[in-house]
Amino acid sequence: MDVLVPLAVDEPKTRLAGTLTAAERTAFARAMCADVLDAIRESGHDPEVLATAAVDVDAPVRIDDRPLTEAVNAALDDAVDGGAERVGIVMADLALATPAALDRLFATEGDVVLAPGRGGGTNAIVTRHPEFRTDYHGASIRDHRRAARAVGADVTEVDSFRLGTDVDEPDDLVEVLLHGEGRAREWLVEAGFVVDADGRATATRAQE
Repeated sequence: MDVLVPLAVDEPKTRLAGTLTAAERTAFARAMCADVLDAIRESGHDPEVLATAAVDVDAPVRIDDRPLTEAVNAALDDAVDGGAERVGIVMADLALATPAALDRLFATEGDVVLAPGRGGGTNAIVTRHPEFRTDYHGASIRDHRRAARAVGADVTEVDSFRLGTDVDEPDDLVEVLLHGEGRAREWLVEAGFVVDADGRATATRAQE
C-alpha cells in the first residue's frame, strides 16, 4: 500500500514561531517527517511525500502547492485511477508514530479508517473506498465521518496516543521529549530542550 505523507515546505509549524526560529521550525519539521517515513517503511509500506514545494527527503516526492484538501484529493484521484485498492494518509508531524502503531492502523478493517487527533483533527486515514475524499478544514474528524457516510462507507476509528499526538503547539514538545524515539526527539535535545517536571511536565529550553 502506498502511503501519502503531506508536508508543508514553506513556513512550516507557524504556531511554534514563538519558540523556534523559522530555520529551526524547518529543521524540526524535517526531523519529524523523517521519523514518520522511517516508521511507515518499517511497517512494510512505501511512503510518498506530498509536498507544497521541492524538498530533499528520503522518499519519492509529489509536488502540489494547493491547500491540503485539494492536494490530497488529487492524489487520491490518481491512486484510484491507477487501480489502488487502498491508500494511507499519514501526517508528517506525528513525531511519536511507531511501526507498531501504524501496523495497527493499516490492519484495521473498514472502508475508511480514521485516527483522530487532538482538537478535532484527523492525523491518519486509510481508505478502501474509491469515492471517499478528504476534507481537512476545521474539525476534520467530524467532516471525515460525514464524508464517509455520504458515499456509503463504513468507518472505523483507531484510538491511539501515538497517532493522536501531532506536534503543532509549544505544549506538544514535551510529548516528544517524553515519548519520542527518533530524530525529532534528538533534534529537540540537541537544541537545548529539557523536560521541566515541576508540576505538569513541560518543555523548557536552556538559555544560551
